[in-house]
Amino acid sequence: MKAKEILKKFASRRLWLHLFGMLAVVVLLIFGVKWWLQIYTHHGEGIEVPDLYGMDYRKAMDLVEEDGLEIMANDSTYIKEMPAGCIVVQSPAKGMLVKEGRTIYVTINSLTIPRVRIPDLIDNCSYREAQARLQQLEFRVLPPRLIDGEKDWVYGILLDGRHVRAGDLVARESQLTLVIGNGAYGDYYYGQDEDEMFMDSEAEEGQQEDMTEDNGEIDDFLPVDLDAYEDE
Repeated sequence: MKAKEILKKFASRRLWLHLFGMLAVVVLLIFGVKWWLQIYTHHGEGIEVPDLYGMDYRKAMDLVEEDGLEIMANDSTYIKEMPAGCIVVQSPAKGMLVKEGRTIYVTINSLTIPRVRIPDLIDNCSYREAQARLQQLEFRVLPPRLIDGEKDWVYGILLDGRHVRAGDLVARESQLTLVIGNGAYGDYYYGQDEDEMFMDSEAEEGQQEDMTEDNGEIDDFLPVDLDAYEDE
């Protein structure tokens, strides 16, 4: 009896009208929310991001502000082939559609040349090794300066005529001159400020001139009793 009543209710036209009505409300609600979101978020609408690569940062700023966008430099790098201050990376990428007021983050080419620490080369390696290491750090190595010393051994590094030491920060691509030995062994040393090199050869020559040789029996460095020779 109960089963027949349940089947009778399912066959009722009123029940099916209620069910279809509820389904229609749900569908309308879904489409209504989607439509409202599209209007609220301006879906499918936006400003196309311009291509800023290689452009000067100040010019790029004027361009994006005219389009209703903003720009911010959040990083820098150094590419010697590109002008200083130009944009090398941008996000969002060119051609993307963004909302008005969106910030474009860019990486610009450094306005100054990065500085690199001088490696420990002085009195520590040969000319070829020092030249290779400096060139690897993108320094420009000029023809070497020769001094008396072990052949091709590095005794100093010059930058614009002044000595630099290991650990000094020097602009990349600077022109450096290696001070190396010419194979003539001699005594040498750096001055206290390491701005000039001095040789001891002149001092040694002066000492040699003061020393005279005597082939006789009298030793110049021993006291001599002249009276004893006269008595003989």
